[in-house]
Amino acid sequence: MKLLQSIFSGRYRPLIRATGRRYFAANPEEYEKRNYANNLSEYNTVIGSLTGQRRYYLLRDVYDDMMLDGVQPSRDSFHSLFVGCLKGARLQDVLYFRDEMKAMGLVPDVALYNFMISTYGKTKNTSAAAQILDEMKIYGVKPNVQTYTCLLNAFAISGRLDRVYAIIRDMTAAGLGLNKFCYAGLITAYVNKTPVTDETIAKILEYVGKSKEWSSVEALSGTAENVMVGVSDEELYNLVTGEYARRRGGFLSRHLTGYHIAFHACAELRNVEMLETLMNMLEKDGQSPDIFIAMQSVRCYLRCGDIDRGLQIFTHFENTRRSPLPVELYGTLIEGAMIGCTTKGMQVAQDALIAMNTKGTFLNQKMGSELLLAAAGEKTGGYTVANLIWDMMQTQKILPTLPAVEAYLKGLRERDIPQDDPRLVLVSRKLDDILRTTRRV
Repeated sequence: MKLLQSIFSGRYRPLIRATGRRYFAANPEEYEKRNYANNLSEYNTVIGSLTGQRRYYLLRDVYDDMMLDGVQPSRDSFHSLFVGCLKGARLQDVLYFRDEMKAMGLVPDVALYNFMISTYGKTKNTSAAAQILDEMKIYGVKPNVQTYTCLLNAFAISGRLDRVYAIIRDMTAAGLGLNKFCYAGLITAYVNKTPVTDETIAKILEYVGKSKEWSSVEALSGTAENVMVGVSDEELYNLVTGEYARRRGGFLSRHLTGYHIAFHACAELRNVEMLETLMNMLEKDGQSPDIFIAMQSVRCYLRCGDIDRGLQIFTHFENTRRSPLPVELYGTLIEGAMIGCTTKGMQVAQDALIAMNTKGTFLNQKMGSELLLAAAGEKTGGYTVANLIWDMMQTQKILPTLPAVEAYLKGLRERDIPQDDPRLVLVSRKLDDILRTTRRV
């Protein structure tokens, strides 16, 4: 199909409109070749495809093209645009599309307002998020459970515990109970509130226990609109599990939301004692760690400098699973082992990379770039891990991100190698290619 070919061909020109203008004088055949969408249905498909490809920066261009083509966006179009902005944390685009909706006489519904609050939270613009409720009242849009939960989690990200409790009071006054995502927000708020005290740990453990309790609003946490546009509850509330919520293969046991946030808190706070307490609680509940909990456990021990224990947890989890480990768990072990670039840690990272490659688990661009960036910080030693990561990505024909390539090239230049060294020449050329592409876009 011509539409899909224009999206996936990798040619940015039809979407970006690099020249910034249309050629109205072109004959119909020329115009047909250049145009990637002709009606509302096709434009909606393009918007959904760009969001799926994480090319959120092109959504505004597509919308501008709709206007130039005289295609009137529907409410569903704006839903898709808001979802893309939410996932890409593009706050300015959210505000722009909101104003465009109003200019067309379309009042945002409660789902769109929830997306707006979530985007505000992701960008830590809590003052604007708090004003959404007032705007909703003006337009007669009634807040729902998701609205309050989005707002609660938005303030939790900023560590605004006082505002989080105020929202809980508002929910209680409105006759709404707390679900597991509210308790996840409370845990997040305590993690992000400074300074960390003994009360922080006690409250986190308390809310993990409460998050397991039955709630009358639990079944109402998801809406048909969110399911249709591909937004999970974890993504909507900006939980740390958001990017894994749609993964299969036992990555997330969805009923362990409170545990997920708490185990992540252990790694963030470098608190092994709390982690072990949570493990005991999990066992008493008759539950086993899923992949996310295993990741955070390994990450916690490594961030605390206990490489042996982190490796032990990883190996035990690997031996008790029937299916192959995902790249994210390998990445957690490798990245954590490289903290401080110790001789032992770099060797563990190297062994894990080799094992991962041997078992057919390959790096993606995101994971590979993050690991290359971390490995490039090695100031002494043979630079073996960084070279290995680069070679693995080259074998898979994956180009790392600009910051990763820049850091890797800098590390190479700091070493005593000839200027005509093939690796140095190749990395320099790749960096030039990325810079040229960036300037062109």
